[in-house]
Order: sequence, then C-alpha cells, then structure tokens
Amino acid sequence: MTPLRVLIGCETSGIARRAFAARGHDVWSCDIEPAEDGSNRHIRCDIRDGILRESWDLLAVMHPPCTRLCRSGRRWMSGAGKWTPPKRLPKGRSWADMRAEFETGVEVFTACWAAPIPRVAIENPEMNDLARDRMPADLPAPQMVQPFWFGEPAYKSTGWYLRGLPELVETDRLPEPERDSDEWKRWNAVHRMPPGPERARLRSRSFPGMMNAAADQWGGYALEQETAA
Repeated sequence: MTPLRVLIGCETSGIARRAFAARGHDVWSCDIEPAEDGSNRHIRCDIRDGILRESWDLLAVMHPPCTRLCRSGRRWMSGAGKWTPPKRLPKGRSWADMRAEFETGVEVFTACWAAPIPRVAIENPEMNDLARDRMPADLPAPQMVQPFWFGEPAYKSTGWYLRGLPELVETDRLPEPERDSDEWKRWNAVHRMPPGPERARLRSRSFPGMMNAAADQWGGYALEQETAA
C-alpha cells in the first residue's frame, strides 16, 4: 500500500512526525525553529512560504501561533466590546505588539485551513470572538478532546479543527483522580507550570498517546479513501 505524504506543521518536538512515520508514512515536519530530535525530515521554514502548495495527502498543524487567538488571551487584545484599548498589557509589551501577534496567528491559521490539501487537522484552543470574526466561513466548531482519553495522565483541553477527517475516537480513557488530590495536581501540571523562557514551548508539546491515535485513525481513514479512489 502506497504510504501517505504527511506534513506536520508548526512542530519541533517530532512527536507527531514520529507517530506517523512509525506507521510507514512519508512524513515531514516544519517550523521556523529546528527539530528537537535533529531529524533530517524536518524543514526549517515559515509554513506560509510555499510548502503548503506541495503535494500532500494530509496536513496536521500542531501548534500554530494561537496565544492571541484563544479565549484566555482575549483580555490582552481588547477591553469592553471589540478592539477597544485593553485595561492592561503584559509587562514590556505594547498593544501594537499584541495586534501584530494576532495578525500572524490569523494568517497562519487561515493559510493552513485554505491549503490545497484534501485532509487538514489544526490544533488550536477555543478561539475568542475577535479571532472567530476573522476565520473562514466554512470553519467548523472544534472537536475538544483531553489527553486522558488517550492514556495520558494529564488535563489539557485540546481543540481540533478538522476538514476531510473524522473526529478522534478515544482509545484508552483513564479514570480521573479526585479533585485537589496530589494526583489531580500532577494531571494539571501544564496549567500549573511556572513562568519562564521554556513555558510556552513545554505547554505546547503534543501528547504521544493522542498523536498515536491520530496517526492510526486519520492515517487509516486517509489510506482507505486513497485506496477507494
């Protein structure tokens, strides 16, 4: 069976790339930063610069710049209403900085969604109203999943915007720990991570269990479609 050509966008960890590669696919990752694992199947580039126009069967965009698009980032973008001056800003940042990062997030997301690729999955949190106003009309509501649905003892609400792919089906749901217990606190490690230069990178890492499910389910679905075509 001919393997799929898969592009993993906005990933440096290699977690999703390795999951699809383990199933025999011709998979590449890309990001403006180098791959953590030093793989020669990682391309350093801005995903908007042309790689989306190459011949791919499936695009999975792992961590596009979403800080200014998500609901938790809304307070830095606008005060009451829409596009009014926010009450306060992150230390050392200007409103112009926030707007520029917002525009970058919108451009990357919409470029990936509109890519000439038949199957697209974009990981992104639930968007704020300012971001939703700028999204394509055909963008569906995201499928919200949790890592513990896939055998990972962790809480991190993860949204998948899907085109041409089915929703992920849980594979190994773990029983949830008692609230406020030590185990529950460990499950919330992503949310309890202290500020620091590595916080954003570590918070955005994929969970192997979820990526294995994606490689099995989305890869299997795409192969069935390609075989039937």
